[in-house]
Amino acid sequence: MELEKETLPLAVVVMGVSGCGKSSVGAGIAARNGMRFVEGDQLHPARNVEKMAKGIPLTDADRLPWLDRIGEEINTAQKASQGLVISCSALKKTYRDRLRQAAGGRLAFVFLEGTRDLLLSRMQARQGHFMPASLLDSQLQTLEPPTGEAGVVTVAVENALEDIMALACKGLSGVAVKGGDNHAG
Repeated sequence: MELEKETLPLAVVVMGVSGCGKSSVGAGIAARNGMRFVEGDQLHPARNVEKMAKGIPLTDADRLPWLDRIGEEINTAQKASQGLVISCSALKKTYRDRLRQAAGGRLAFVFLEGTRDLLLSRMQARQGHFMPASLLDSQLQTLEPPTGEAGVVTVAVENALEDIMALACKGLSGVAVKGGDNHAG
């Protein structure tokens, strides 16, 4: 079931730790709704990718320039009145608030939640990704789940990909209706 484009938030961040399916789910949500998808990992500075590839966890100082680049993508799309879906781990509330600020508050999150065992098995199965499975625990320790935050849809990744996308789209339509889009900006 497709969403009405008018009900979608202007920008959607698909978030969660590595291995949860941000790219697959984000691309699917974007395709279903005629929106552009941006792979947030491609916006990382080269030094961040090098650190992660070596198994070194990123610090807040490492992540802030990356979050700002993601915020710029969101802001640019909104100024052009274009829908955007972007993947970003957005592990901490301060990171999500930074993205909300860049977006002027007109932003929804899809939080992909799964067990450590499931996430680890997914990370070990994928090929050609710079993020080693050894960093999963540091990401889980850093994660501040967005429980109770406005504009967040949580979907369990134990579901099949099609079901995850359908649940995310259904949740986003509810967020968009509740959040409203009637204030000038």
